[in-house]
Amino acid sequence: MNNLGAGESQPVYVVGDVHGEYDKLVGLLQNAALIGDDLAWTGGNIILWLMGDLFDRGPGGIATVDLVMRLQREAPGMGGRVSSLLGNHDMLIMAARDFGDTPIAYSGMTFRSVWQINGGHDADMEGLTPEHIAWLKSLPAMALEGDRLLLHADGSTYTSYGSSIEEVSGAIRAVMHNDSHDAWVKLEKDFAQRYAFYGRDKDNPERASEEGQSLAAQFLQQYGGRQLIHGHTLISDMTRQKPEEVTEPLVYAGGLCVNVDGGMCEGGPGFVYRLPPLSPSYPYESATEGSL
Repeated sequence: MNNLGAGESQPVYVVGDVHGEYDKLVGLLQNAALIGDDLAWTGGNIILWLMGDLFDRGPGGIATVDLVMRLQREAPGMGGRVSSLLGNHDMLIMAARDFGDTPIAYSGMTFRSVWQINGGHDADMEGLTPEHIAWLKSLPAMALEGDRLLLHADGSTYTSYGSSIEEVSGAIRAVMHNDSHDAWVKLEKDFAQRYAFYGRDKDNPERASEEGQSLAAQFLQQYGGRQLIHGHTLISDMTRQKPEEVTEPLVYAGGLCVNVDGGMCEGGPGFVYRLPPLSPSYPYESATEGSL
């Protein structure tokens, strides 16, 4: 069991997009001593965040949600905390469930067909309960954990939903409690964005990097924190590695951003990242240690 001495701050651990890879998630949490052989919480007063996208591609979306929900109940008994952000795939399965075969005007597709194309599993849809839905709709879209700003997606769309963490999460939660098909379409389309802080200008990569770093700095100034942690985009897509070669987070944008999507759904082993303390001079010196 993980326990801290008196006066020590709570460590924060982060796991990237699970995408239904339940067995890999269990192995990662066990190796990090956060759960035991019986899958019960053994993390003591550690804080654990999952970055969203619990569903799709892998077959164990419902099992993943059930595990996270249970650990969320168990951890406070030891002084710990387990939380998850809302990912776009978590939104998508709910949209596919609620709107089924209603056509999406700009594409002619439906939420159900988009969900299936993006790795939706019928067993997950059939296993969704009202309790699952209520829990998913309660998840925050973004959060501040100490001096880290946690986002699911590396897109700029959050600013269109509010100027504070509370406003953004509240606005997105309002959409999920709304029966407006158009509002759900806009939400899913907005969260398809990627690379906002990385840049993809092949003709001028230096300029792209500067623009991405500038936007990351603006996000941190707007919403708080000194470093931005996200998933959503495979690290291997950014580094041109094979997913199975990714075993640690990607720190980029001058140290302002950390991508933790290890690509478990694409064959990557995944990792648990313990957020290292940020020195007063960060990001001007490295703070990349911490993968377990």
